[in-house]
Amino acid sequence: MQVPSEQQTVTNRARREQIVSATIEVIASEGYRAATFHAIALRAGIKSTRTISYHFAGRDELIEAVVDSVLATVRSFMSGRSAGPFDSAGDALESAIRATVALNSAHGSSMQALMSIFLEHHPEGGWASYGPAEESAAMSPIQQILTDGQNAGEFTEFDTSIMAATIQRSLDGIAFLLRTHPDLDLEHYADELVATFRRATKG
Repeated sequence: MQVPSEQQTVTNRARREQIVSATIEVIASEGYRAATFHAIALRAGIKSTRTISYHFAGRDELIEAVVDSVLATVRSFMSGRSAGPFDSAGDALESAIRATVALNSAHGSSMQALMSIFLEHHPEGGWASYGPAEESAAMSPIQQILTDGQNAGEFTEFDTSIMAATIQRSLDGIAFLLRTHPDLDLEHYADELVATFRRATKG
């Protein structure tokens, strides 16, 4: 069997990334169900859908690659933005909120696509786009900030799991809001969230 050359490997990787990027754009602008191989090929400027089939065994594999790509973007963007050190738990919470809002501003298409996939993708293989593990991973950092704030006497008493879920849902909802309010002022939205949760947690 012939081993692919380094140039072939680089070329294949670039083509896969091109297809994934086109898929994200199609899903973000036209919806998950519109992301056919034909539509993706048109968006990517690829002449034949066979090129997509060459790089991805099927739609499920392509969508899984999209999810992996978007989550890598999220991790890269968020890395260091809310890591601290911070003078207070309140500052840490504000940083987490503003970082997530900024993520939606900087990578709106990716977040729109991810939301659509989580809501509509039901793969034949059974892998879950979003499940309990992903939910826990999303909420844990915020819940830890809330717990630290209570332990330090900075935050008042409340159920940290419920408060963390409330904060997380207000951040998860940005992609929904942008669908119906594309001109939403995200900087103002962040300001309002920060003010709201400072009042809610204040000791």
